[in-house]
Amino acid sequence: MNPVADLCRLALGVVALALPVLVQAQFKVVAPDGTVTYTDRQPVDRGLKVQPLRRDGSAAGGSGAAAAVELPFALRSVVARYPVTLYTAPNCAACDSARAALRARGVPHTERVASDDDGVRELRRLEQTTEVPVLRLGRQQLVGYAADEWQSTLDAAGYPRSSVLPTGWRQPAPEPLAVARQEDAAAAAAPAVVARPTPPSPVAPANPGAGGIRF
Repeated sequence: MNPVADLCRLALGVVALALPVLVQAQFKVVAPDGTVTYTDRQPVDRGLKVQPLRRDGSAAGGSGAAAAVELPFALRSVVARYPVTLYTAPNCAACDSARAALRARGVPHTERVASDDDGVRELRRLEQTTEVPVLRLGRQQLVGYAADEWQSTLDAAGYPRSSVLPTGWRQPAPEPLAVARQEDAAAAAAPAVVARPTPPSPVAPANPGAGGIRF
């Protein structure tokens, strides 16, 4: 018997058993600003929205076929390292092209829609732009849809060139970008104050061109 060889085999066996745990993201964490991260540790910040994940990277406790579908490991690992968020707006042809490109390539992503003035302000706060679409891939930001640039960036991140999504996998529905402000919640909870009526003040005409989204 060779004690050294036996020890090596034992060590390799331990590593093989531990590897799935080490590479698996166990929680999807959504910050108040909508930023999504994946981690294998339970966050302690109560201001974060935490979703336990299955082995395939889908949210645990979900319903329907999507909850039971497993993503290939190669795709799970790149999604954990470089999660993709797509920022869009209604009636945006470039956004439609960007969304179609991600789906054709089989890139799991979160879509956030700036559908009103609050959403536009939130987009400006998060991404320092009001131009859509915006691709947020990890720390990389791409503003405006350019097919070659988007594809090469996805290549660099390690996303497969063609879809490897299993049959039955479904893209999550888009979510509104606007978020409730703490000041608004505090104002709503404050007791009403009865004030003496005052004459109405003249209102300046609104500027219809301010605060819009550029395509």
